[in-house]
Amino acid sequence: MISMETLNRWLAGVPEDEHLEFKEAKQQFDMTKLMRYCAALANEGGGFLVFGVSDKPPRRVVGTQSYQNIGDIKGKILESLRFRVEITELGHPDGRVLVFEIPRARWEHHLHTKGLIG
Repeated sequence: MISMETLNRWLAGVPEDEHLEFKEAKQQFDMTKLMRYCAALANEGGGFLVFGVSDKPPRRVVGTQSYQNIGDIKGKILESLRFRVEITELGHPDGRVLVFEIPRARWEHHLHTKGLIG
């Protein structure tokens, strides 16, 4: 589980890479794009997708209203991609932050965004 301390360390200047992505997602975030990011991060060995943080440095919390029902989105990711994600909701003073913790793909082949392996 991700803590506020981890978020603050990321905000202090940790760059995006193949294991960490930031998205503002202030109001909503397209489900197809979410699945693509989850598959891509899993294929790269796992990582974190953070909603409610500015895309460009210097990073700052902008808050997100995306995916209010965490259980529902976890179920949709599991159904589509066949793996579980942990989602941590952080109540930062500047707004709500969601952190998706995506596991490493465990299959011989890379995941595709439709949840198929091939």
